[in-house]
This record gives sequence, C-alpha cells and structure tokens, in this order.
Amino acid sequence: MKLPNYVADHWREGSGPGAPLVDPVTGEELARISSEGVDLNNALEFARTQGGSALRQLTYAQRADLLAKMGDALTANRDEYFRLSLLNLGATQADASFDVDGALYTIKYYVKIGRALAEGKMLKEGAVVPLSKTGVFAGQHFLVPTKGVAVFINAFNFPAWGFCEKVAPALLSGVPILVKPASPTAWLAHKMVEDVVKSGILPPGAISLVCGSARELLEHVREEDIVSFTGSADTAARIRTHTNVVRGSVRVNIEADSINSAILGPDCAPGTELFDLLVKEVLKEITLKAGQKCTTIRRVFLPRQNVKAFGEAVASRLSTMKVGNPRNSEVKVGPVVNKAQQSACLEGLKKLQSECLVVFGGNERFEPVDADPQKSAFVQPTLLSSNNGLSAKYVHDVEVFGPVVTLVAYDDTKDVIAMTRWGNGSLVSSVFSNDPSFLQEIVLGIGDLHGRIVAVDSSVGSQHTGHGNVVPSCLHGGPGRAGGGEELAGLRALLLYHRRFVVQGPVNCLKELSCLCADTSLLYS
Repeated sequence: MKLPNYVADHWREGSGPGAPLVDPVTGEELARISSEGVDLNNALEFARTQGGSALRQLTYAQRADLLAKMGDALTANRDEYFRLSLLNLGATQADASFDVDGALYTIKYYVKIGRALAEGKMLKEGAVVPLSKTGVFAGQHFLVPTKGVAVFINAFNFPAWGFCEKVAPALLSGVPILVKPASPTAWLAHKMVEDVVKSGILPPGAISLVCGSARELLEHVREEDIVSFTGSADTAARIRTHTNVVRGSVRVNIEADSINSAILGPDCAPGTELFDLLVKEVLKEITLKAGQKCTTIRRVFLPRQNVKAFGEAVASRLSTMKVGNPRNSEVKVGPVVNKAQQSACLEGLKKLQSECLVVFGGNERFEPVDADPQKSAFVQPTLLSSNNGLSAKYVHDVEVFGPVVTLVAYDDTKDVIAMTRWGNGSLVSSVFSNDPSFLQEIVLGIGDLHGRIVAVDSSVGSQHTGHGNVVPSCLHGGPGRAGGGEELAGLRALLLYHRRFVVQGPVNCLKELSCLCADTSLLYS
C-alpha cells in the first residue's frame, strides 16, 4: 500500500518504490510513501490563490467554526489514531494519548480564541500614536494575515500533536497549510489529513499533504510564506541557509534539539515531598514515549550529597517497569521509532557512558517483552551519573533522543547555573525547591537561554502541569540550540501568521480601518 499525497485539491500517488513505514516492534512493513513526481510548486500556488483567498474572506469567528468542525471530525476517529500510533510508533496507550489527545485539546483551545476574536479580519496593536501638533495625523499598528502558505515540516515523535498545534493557529489566521510529516511516522498525520479532507469542511487549497521527501519544496517558497520546522539542528541549519529562503527573507520558525534539565534545590533532602516529586517526574520523562519528546529531561542537577539516594530511588522504580511490545498490557515502555533511531541512541549512549557511571540499564542486548530484539527497535531505559559535570564533554552536548537521563552533581548555585547554561539554549528547565531566593537566582541565571521554566514548591505539589507537557496557553520554544522559534502561547501564536505594519494618516481613516479589527486585549492580559 502506498499512501497518496494531497495537493491542489487532489490525491496523487508519488512515483517510484517509495520509502517504507515499519512497525518498530515487529519490523513489519506497513505502507510506503513517495512524493516523487508531485508538482510541489503548483501545490503551493494553488494553496495561495485558492485556499488562502477563501480563508481570508472569513472572519476569525467563522474560521474558528471551521476549526471546531475539524476538531469534531478528528475526535470521531480517535480510536483509529490510537491504532495507528500502536502500529507505526509502537506507542503505549499513555504514549498515544499524550500525542492524540493533546492534539485534539489544542484545536479546541484555538476554537475558543477564534470565537473571542469575533468578526474581525485583522488585528490592531496598541493605541493610536499622534504624529501632528493637532492630532489629526497619527499612526496605528496593525497585523494582517499573510497571503502565503504555512509550510510545516514536522518531527517523527508527535505526528498528531505536531500537526494540530501548528495547523490550528495558521488556519485561524486565514493562512492555508502544507504539511510534510516526518517519513517514519507519516501514516498517522496522513490519516488525520485524510479525515479532514473527507469531511469537506475546509475550502479547496486550505490544506495540502506531502508524504516522503521534501525534494525541492524550499525552492518554491516565497516572501509571503512561512516555513515551520521541528527536528534536528542540522536540518534546521540547512533550511535557514537555503538560497531561496535567504533570498526571499522567508520567515522560518524552528524548534530543534534541546538538552533540557531539572534542578533539585539544596533544601530538598531525600524523603522530602519535592525530592519524591522530582523522582516521579524523571520516571515519567524517561518512560513516556520512550523518552522521545523534545521537552524530555536529559540532565538532572542534584546537590552532591543527594545524587546517590536519588539514583537509587529512580533505579528501583525503573527495575519494575516492563519494556517491550505495547500490545502486552503489562508493558509501560515501548520502542523508539525505528532501527535508525535505535542506532543513533546507542551511539550517543556510548559517548555518555565514556564519562558517566551507569546507575541503571545501558544494556544493548537486553530482552524486551514479547519482541524479537533483532527485528525491533528498543532502547533500555538508562540512568547515568556524572560526578564532575563541570569538566564533562558530552553530558551538556549530546542529546540521546530516547529513554536516557543523566544525574549531575553540583556543589553551589553558581555551578548549577553554569552547567544548565551549557545546554546552549533549551526548551525547558524545571526547578524543585521551597527556597524563593534559590528560585530567583536560577531564573535570573538561566532565563535568557530557556523558553520555559517550571517552578515547583510544596504549595504546588503534584498539581503542576509537568516538565514535559506543552500547553497551548503558554509559550513553546527556546533560544539557541533549541531553534530560536516560538509556538503556541494562546493568541500570540497567530502573530507568526500575520504581518505587522503601521498606517500613518488621518485619525478618521484609522478609525475606519479599526472597524475591521478584532479585539486583541486578551493578547496582553
């Protein structure tokens, strides 16, 4: 079976043998994908002229209604998405829920935002700026939807959520989308697009799908388009420096590798509530989706005197968790996405092991439950420990995109701030402490190199949303190595798909233009 592409309002099967999609547990081929022979330039042009034109005729509220219907159509097929998650990603029920249910929730969240924006067709930013002595000539900043295409080049780990969290604000803004899911797990995203197309909710050209290689796609983007990429820093660099992207100053939004961290404060001794809460959080991060989340904790910074006790607490719990075929109800940890990812994880793990002690796991030849290790793509959950993080070469630089976490000892606040910053820009860091002054020092010390900081004290307890959980109301993204891009954050996500400009003219003219605008007061609330 070869999955077709959807471009210019038609399903088109790519030529050639295509690339295989496989079950990471059994190694069985599930389907094939190919974009060969698909006219990518025509796909973009059709989206701009047909899809974009139709979407921009609608108000924000009307587009929110389209999103709501789209969310209903996807929710109706939730069970099928769980089935494909099991087949194509080797996802446990918890893994599939994190991806699929998170996707559906995100769409519903943006429906509410669109309805709050009501009948506007563009956004007004700030107050009128007087530019003359009498005030009859003034300036007003506006944001208008771009007339290009939002090109989404997505990652393999979240085929559902990665699709929906980008699609929702783009369509709400009136911008058509072209989705290029990561090849290894394209089946789930393909099915979701197929269900949206079958429903007939969106106008022709509002949604396009390319499965397989992106080929020369970037050669056809233009100055009004937006390219949003999630994946490796190396691929991100190639996108940013692509000749056509540079020539047209095409907007590029990137979310890339991230060596995220969690920090336990000096006040949290073994047996305290926060110590135990962080143990629980690390366990969740190392096992959920087999550690294949862009926000997963990679380093845990601990007061030196607490490293041994923390490692023992995590290891004792890991030892009870079964790793293997998610079809077995007792299994809690599934495989990584394919053999190539397994090899990459094991290669990175060897580098980390060269300068760290193994507290738990690290066995390349471990036996997964109900799976053939020769055919499957499992990586044993592994806990490492570094006693000298200040001189470590790989701990702060090598991201093993799998179930691997390193404990790092620290002696004082200055050192933990320095080591956290050596991640060179991260999506998220969490801090567990009841000491306000310690939290303040950490936030001031690392805030500029992090997109999100999760602070947990005893007043919050277990009510926090979680280190690795991205919510649509708050910023997702990070500087430096993490890509420098920004997504979500409520209404702010729409800004990526709008162009800011200022109109200078008569006050009466500005008032007339303001009648076309939605109320953006919630942007600043």
